[in-house]
Amino acid sequence: MDAKTLLGMDLAELRGLAEGLGEPSYRAQQLFESLYRQRIEQVSQISTLPTSLRSQLAADGYSIGGPRIDSTFQSMDGTVRYLIACSDGQTVEAVWMPEGDDGESADGTEAGDEIDTPSRSWRRSTICISSQIGCAVDCKFCLTALLGVKRNLGAGEIVGQVCAILRDQHVSPPDDRVNLVFMGMGEPFLNYDNFMKAVHLLVDGVGIPESRMTVSTAGIVPRIRDFGIEPVRPKLAISLNASNDALRTELMPINRKWNLAALTDAAREFPLRQRERLTFEYVLLLKKNDAPENAREVVQLLRGIRAKVNLIALNPGPGISFQTPSEGRVATFQKILRDADIPTFVRRPRGRDIYAACGQLKRTVEQTHPVEIALGRKD
Repeated sequence: MDAKTLLGMDLAELRGLAEGLGEPSYRAQQLFESLYRQRIEQVSQISTLPTSLRSQLAADGYSIGGPRIDSTFQSMDGTVRYLIACSDGQTVEAVWMPEGDDGESADGTEAGDEIDTPSRSWRRSTICISSQIGCAVDCKFCLTALLGVKRNLGAGEIVGQVCAILRDQHVSPPDDRVNLVFMGMGEPFLNYDNFMKAVHLLVDGVGIPESRMTVSTAGIVPRIRDFGIEPVRPKLAISLNASNDALRTELMPINRKWNLAALTDAAREFPLRQRERLTFEYVLLLKKNDAPENAREVVQLLRGIRAKVNLIALNPGPGISFQTPSEGRVATFQKILRDADIPTFVRRPRGRDIYAACGQLKRTVEQTHPVEIALGRKD
């Protein structure tokens, strides 16, 4: 990757660059605003900088850089899957959901809730972004796992996904309400430094508050502890997906390193903010982890944790051997958790027909046909 890419630099780095070129330090703020708030794509277009400085940056090999949109795929429900190309030719995927994510939003409102203010009425949108090219965690029900991991994304490549989609959708925070979920390709906590730098750039530069961000981890316990003491942090979601160690190790091999006891200990110790809950995500697999006994085991696992649960009926795909449970099985599982006073939501799948739903991102370049699914039966 180009070592002279500006996108991904924070204000301190830009200040050092400006001073190194003999420019006053306020040029750094102008650059910062141009990169993140205005999302300008070419150095030559930064009109707040003098022509001489723009020429000097270009002569020194600096470019704004960042990934670019390669292809887009439109779902029947309005979701858009983006195939995004990095400078080295590798690709990642990100998803735009025009009426929120496929369940609760990052700020706790239900999908599809309309937000009213004195001056305008609009629905929120959600962007799901990637943190790695591929994934090393190897969850057995996830298409991304079939890729393996290619490399980490830099902070500029993470932020660049958001910038590219905002430009394409003609949306501009903070005037427009945008939620972010770090739930795309990769495990964010295995790319922790770049992920956290991207969070700060998104908050300070792009203008998306941390309260509207959620990061999902498969359970990297040491990083959960590090994350808890960050002064600026998104909300935390933990992928649970099994109710006991034997089952979780089968479905998520990472459980061999950090088992359920270690994971739930870290969850109990996590310093939650006022009114905040940890989210546990649970992908339901037909006759594998979706029985009433599994639900009762989850109740015991989460006892004493201020938590909520998002249930996700499996989003199917080629190479995945599991099946999607019926609505009836999902509802039974949900009722057991709710009867135990655990707030439990069923996430509405978004973009399933174009392989854009949770667990389906695999850098698919062709337009797909609608996926036949079992969800919808009442048995």
